[in-house]
Amino acid sequence: MHQAYLNRVNNSFLYRLFLLKKLPIAWIAGLRVAMVDRESAKVTLKHSYLNQNPFNSMYFACQAMAAEMSTGLLALGYLNQVPEKMSMLVLDFSSNYSKKAVGKIEFVCLDGIKVKNSIEEAVMSGKAVVCLMESKGFDAQGACVSTFKITWSFKKK
Repeated sequence: MHQAYLNRVNNSFLYRLFLLKKLPIAWIAGLRVAMVDRESAKVTLKHSYLNQNPFNSMYFACQAMAAEMSTGLLALGYLNQVPEKMSMLVLDFSSNYSKKAVGKIEFVCLDGIKVKNSIEEAVMSGKAVVCLMESKGFDAQGACVSTFKITWSFKKK
C-alpha cells in the first residue's frame, strides 16, 4: 500500500471531501476514518439523530456502511498500487447484531494482508478472486455490538 494513499485516507479533511463528493450518505451519517495502515482499518460512527432507528440506537444500515468502508479502504489501498485496471464488487454480505449500538462505535477490519494476497492472485491469474473479509463494531467499553462478513470479488478489467 502506497504511503501517499495512506496519507490521503488518514487526512480527516481530505477524506471528508471525498465522502461529500463520492459517498454523500456516508458523510451525512457521520462516518470517520480513524486509521488505515497496511494490515487494518478503523472507521468510527457516532450514534446521532441522523443515523438512529426508532429504538434509539444506531440504524443497522449505517453500521453496515461503516463496516463495508473498513474493508473497502484496505482493498482500495492495495488496488491503488496495481498497474492494471481492476474491478471490485461486493458479492455477499452477512451481519450479526449482538448489542444495542449507542455512543461511538469503532468498526475494525484486520484483513489487510488477506485482501492484498487476493488482489495479487487476481492480477497474476487474470481470473476473479473472492475474498471474505470481516469487520467488527465495538462500543466505547470494548464490547462487540456487531459483526459483518463481506465477500469481495477482484478481477482484472
